[in-house]
Amino acid sequence: MAINDARRLTLIASCLAVLLAIAAGARLPSMHAGAAAFALSSPLEGLATAPSKGHDEAAAPALAPGAANGVEGRRAGEFVRTIGARFMLGGRPFYSNGFNAYWLMYMASNPGDRSKVLDTLDQAARLGAKLIRTWAFNDGGGSRPLQIAPGVYNEDTFLGLDFVIAEAKKRGVYLILSLVNNWSDFGGKKQYVQWARDQGHNLGSDEDFFTDSLAQRFYMNHIQRVLTRVNNFTGVAYKDEPTIFAWELMNEPRVQSDLSGKTMQDWVTLMSAYVKSIDANHMVEIGLEGFYGESVPDRKKFNPGYTVGTDFISNNRIPSVDFATIHSYPDQWVSGSSNEAQVEFMRKWMASHIEDAAKEFQKPLIVSEFGWSARSNGYTVATRDDYFRMVYDSIYASVKEGGPCAGGLFWQVMAPGMEGWADGYDVVLERCPTTTAIISQECAKIDGLMPRV
Repeated sequence: MAINDARRLTLIASCLAVLLAIAAGARLPSMHAGAAAFALSSPLEGLATAPSKGHDEAAAPALAPGAANGVEGRRAGEFVRTIGARFMLGGRPFYSNGFNAYWLMYMASNPGDRSKVLDTLDQAARLGAKLIRTWAFNDGGGSRPLQIAPGVYNEDTFLGLDFVIAEAKKRGVYLILSLVNNWSDFGGKKQYVQWARDQGHNLGSDEDFFTDSLAQRFYMNHIQRVLTRVNNFTGVAYKDEPTIFAWELMNEPRVQSDLSGKTMQDWVTLMSAYVKSIDANHMVEIGLEGFYGESVPDRKKFNPGYTVGTDFISNNRIPSVDFATIHSYPDQWVSGSSNEAQVEFMRKWMASHIEDAAKEFQKPLIVSEFGWSARSNGYTVATRDDYFRMVYDSIYASVKEGGPCAGGLFWQVMAPGMEGWADGYDVVLERCPTTTAIISQECAKIDGLMPRV
């Protein structure tokens, strides 16, 4: 497990309590009404489900020569772990800047689109960006779904995720894999709630995802299916694959219906322990944006004027959570303010969370989403470049001082030919020479702080 000895003992006790309660069919003491037991061997056992769709018997494509041995600088079988507020790899501190590319699995599910994935991974390797965050979900009846219905998986899309992991491994690039979306894009919690409604559960809100027994059961089954998946290209189960940096429970979880934070605290406690019960190798993070809650009310002054039902401090104190994340979009959160005010908001947002990661729960921190939209007022490439430099400077200062912030992932990289996917924050590296140069320089700077053998 990616934790130090003291946290390991606490985690074991937490997991045992959670899992014994589940196995016994008891309601967890801290869970809200509607939480229920789950069968550990198969969360969907007893439900009518169809077999996975597609090519389960497909032959595994051949690996490139030497691919099975990994890449220089990564020892076979080593996982990134945490000791206190540091990431460690092979006994040495690990830092990395990188980016988001949520679409990798989607594109890789169609062999005709895989060149976009390969080009992006090649760019990451050239830049020295060793960490990419991407989706391991696409739920429902949309285009190229991963999970078509509860427990029903599209093998073509799973092969796409296999491909992404295998190709990242060849290039020494690590992946944070997010398991579900808070938002309705690619299904998200809304789809899980609809699936529960389809089986007779009378749910009034998408936020019932966090408390309804059947919605939780569907999600736990997805966790199990992804973590135990055996990669067709490498022959390695995901839970045993060091290329996977960490599992993310949800992209940007929010519970507006319970601003006390209790619902989120209960859900994270349960789901993080469940992930650890299947996979003792990998780190777990929540996917938080960083909003403060009721555990330390004074810190709410750093929020952008509102709360979202999460609590950066109490959520990250959960023993089965290994590191913290923050996102920040000042152009959305404090819209209408000047560029200077938005930059200052981000500066304070980062400083407060770096301080709390060090003092309140002693775990590493990654700025897992940041960006500057081309659709914002007064946008110029130079303005975006200055903003990126400010974020990177704060990260570098933390690393250099031995602080907890260990990297930043900007939102987001797009490949040429994906213009229809643009959201304003997209960076097409080949077309943004000044921004690309900054990213490369900052990757080299932070890499230069890692001790060498």
